Amino acid sequence: MVRRTDTRQRMLESAADLFHTQGYHATGLNQLVTAGGAPKGSLYFHFPGGKEQLAAEAVAVSGARLATTLRDLLDAAPDPESAITTVIDTLATTLEESEFQRACPIATVAMDVGAESERIREACADGYSSWQRIITDYFVRQGFDVERAESLSLFALSSIEGALMLAKVKRHAGPLRAVANHLRLFLQKEN
Repeated sequence: MVRRTDTRQRMLESAADLFHTQGYHATGLNQLVTAGGAPKGSLYFHFPGGKEQLAAEAVAVSGARLATTLRDLLDAAPDPESAITTVIDTLATTLEESEFQRACPIATVAMDVGAESERIREACADGYSSWQRIITDYFVRQGFDVERAESLSLFALSSIEGALMLAKVKRHAGPLRAVANHLRLFLQKEN
């Protein structure tokens, strides 16, 4: 017998993937249940708040997953220029290997429904904030004062997010590579 928590976790993982690639509105309830390998009535059993609750929790899962990857990449980077290169190379590879379906795991949902649902907007904001904190902490460890590190992390995150969107739409990683080049030059001047 499948345990309740296994079904719930499968539903969360499959929902995170579907929302990442399709967005909120394009992902139907039947598709969510089927992809999660769950019986029909299980969505509201595991997520009494329905699709909105599932989406908010799935965004949190996606955000945490990328936060772990980001932290690991930055922890291994010897300097900010290498960090930018490694992070953007990883994001570009993921995007290219998915045939430009898997850009930012939060942006698709944020753009689709962030203004309609406070619960989902907060989950998106929390994900972005966690990524910015990770980048800020890295810059502080690299010798930047906290205020400058916070400003640089917001600049880097915003630039990368915009480049991901453009790369997805243009179906090539050129915007990501251009942002990487400019961020590296900018960070060299800052050091």
